[in-house]
Amino acid sequence: MRKKIVAGNWKMFFTPKKAKAFVHLVKEKINSDKVEVILCVPYVYLESVMDELQGTNIKVGAQNMHFMDEGAYTGEISAAMLGDMGVPYVIIGHSERRERFGESDTTVNLKVLKALEHNLTPIICVGETQKQRKQNRTKGVIRKQLTFALDELTPEQVTHVVIAYEPIWAIGTGEVATTEQAEEACALIRQQIIKRFGQEAADKVPILYGGSVSPDNAAELFAMPNIDGGLVGGASIVPSFEKVVHFE
Repeated sequence: MRKKIVAGNWKMFFTPKKAKAFVHLVKEKINSDKVEVILCVPYVYLESVMDELQGTNIKVGAQNMHFMDEGAYTGEISAAMLGDMGVPYVIIGHSERRERFGESDTTVNLKVLKALEHNLTPIICVGETQKQRKQNRTKGVIRKQLTFALDELTPEQVTHVVIAYEPIWAIGTGEVATTEQAEEACALIRQQIIKRFGQEAADKVPILYGGSVSPDNAAELFAMPNIDGGLVGGASIVPSFEKVVHFE
């Protein structure tokens, strides 16, 4: 049985001092062996947050990385750097990276391969815009993004990734995909993995829902057979985040 995952994506919020204070607050309230809790924080907080979480079972993730190990890439962070720090997770292909920073299906794949090379678990984001959904293109968009993201992976490698379905129209808007819409998309992702890598591999891949997840809707969403937790944005930077983790 797949373990539930609740990954908080802090985006560009907090200052280092506020980040440390927030982690100190929530780590005392989060205590669940049933859920893998991950805090995906800005690069400049990684070390201090990891130090603050020593002795807990809460993990840390980065929000992005480059696909090269080193070089003249001013302002970028490599998988090698994250791996050397002991960071276990990294978000790849978040819609905000795709829409605002030119992330492409090709670079997503390069980053996935590089993350796995350095023993990082990539949290790979896929999802459609409101326009694409209205045009009935949701399934095609998901299939295309997933095909590129998982290109050249082996069945063994795919068991070391996490997929996050995040309908772009539901991110930070307060608008949430219905439980049925979210389950349908996550089930499609599972079917695509089965077709490409087999049932055994697909059964091991956690699939998350991301898009205005909150304490009010977490339990219903996470109860779906193909939704193994959430990629949480705004609700991960407030004290009530613990209620998302303790959704049962």
